[in-house]
Amino acid sequence: MSGVGPSTVRPNEVTVPLMPCASVEEHLEFYEMLGFEATYRQTKPYVYVALRWSRFELHFGPAPQDLDPARETSGGCLVMVDAVAPYHSAFVAAMRRAYGKVLGSGLPRITRYRPGASRFTLIDPSGNSIIFIQRDEPAELEYGGSKKLTGLARALDNARILREFKNDDRQAFRALKSAVRRHGPDAPVVDRALALCRLIDAATVLGEPTALWLTELRGLDLADVDRQRVEAELGHLDDLQQWLPAK
Repeated sequence: MSGVGPSTVRPNEVTVPLMPCASVEEHLEFYEMLGFEATYRQTKPYVYVALRWSRFELHFGPAPQDLDPARETSGGCLVMVDAVAPYHSAFVAAMRRAYGKVLGSGLPRITRYRPGASRFTLIDPSGNSIIFIQRDEPAELEYGGSKKLTGLARALDNARILREFKNDDRQAFRALKSAVRRHGPDAPVVDRALALCRLIDAATVLGEPTALWLTELRGLDLADVDRQRVEAELGHLDDLQQWLPAK
């Protein structure tokens, strides 16, 4: 091992993630729709697909026989960028051109992006998660709701962490549903409105009924200042104005 060590290693490494591919056709359709270029593809004697977008690459190989894409635990990759919003905008625009809508539920899909957020996730047809993260994302995060908050406000913060950082829509939905039932009657009306909007959004993504929450939301007496806060925080939701009480 003489002569081999840190001083002799040139710092020009490149790492490329290798994730499972359950269907070459579905993978290529999804990623090429987003604007990725397939630089290599083969199905025999084994599956191998190489894709490039901008200056990063994703590679895919054979999937285990027991792979269940619906569990969304297949594989993952972190893509560190200076600003995540332009990437989300580019992928959303590609989806709208191809399908006339954003793929926000099921497989494949893209997670919601809240203005000011530091990450979002692409989940591909094989259940792999490609997570785009802003380089200046805070090093310390309150997981499970900020200790500085209480009641419904803390539940809202908890749901944000579950959805944006843990990619767990189901748990966020359950947490919001429980919090609205437990803390809703005593919470400020603006917090109730925010919680109900987030609950409706999570329910929509999960394919759950929304009528009960919509009725409760539309029955709120929102002052102009409260409505402005809801619109400022949740204006990225396409159907927000349809959910809110009539002016």
